[in-house]
Amino acid sequence: MALISPADASKVADFFRERLVNPVTIDLFTEKKSMLFVPGRRECEYCEETEKLLGEVAALSDQIRLNVHDLRNDPDAGESFGINADMIPAFILGGSARGTLRFFGIPAGYEFASLLQDLGDVSTAETSLSDAAKASLDGLSADVHIRVFVTPT
Repeated sequence: MALISPADASKVADFFRERLVNPVTIDLFTEKKSMLFVPGRRECEYCEETEKLLGEVAALSDQIRLNVHDLRNDPDAGESFGINADMIPAFILGGSARGTLRFFGIPAGYEFASLLQDLGDVSTAETSLSDAAKASLDGLSADVHIRVFVTPT
C-alpha cells in the first residue's frame, strides 16, 4: 500500500514538473530490519517507512534520484556527512549548488511539505529568503551550520 495517496501523488508530481529544474539526489542513511532478534540491539524506528516514502517521492520525478545506504552493512557510509547509526533515519538533499540539507527522522506530517519545498530549492539553487537576509548571509566570513527543528505543537 502506498504512503502517498494517488490524489496527493498527482499534486506532488505537478509541483515537481513546475519547480524542479536541475537534478536532486537524496542520500538516505538507514538500516534494514534484521531477520534475527539480537538482544540489546535497537532496531531503527521508521527506517523502513522513510525509505518507502522517499522512494515514492523520487518516483514522481525524473529529476530526483534516491540512493539508499544501509549503515548496518556499511557503517562508514555516512561518515563524510557526519551521520552515524544513532542518527537514522537520516537523509541528505544535494544538487549542483553549494551546500547540502540534512534531515533526521521521517518527513511525515508537517515535515513532508518542508521536504517538497526543499527539493525545489535544492533543484533551483534558489530560496525564498528576503534580499535583506541574503545580503546578511553574503557578509559572513565563514561557513555557518544552521539547525532548524520542526515538530507539531
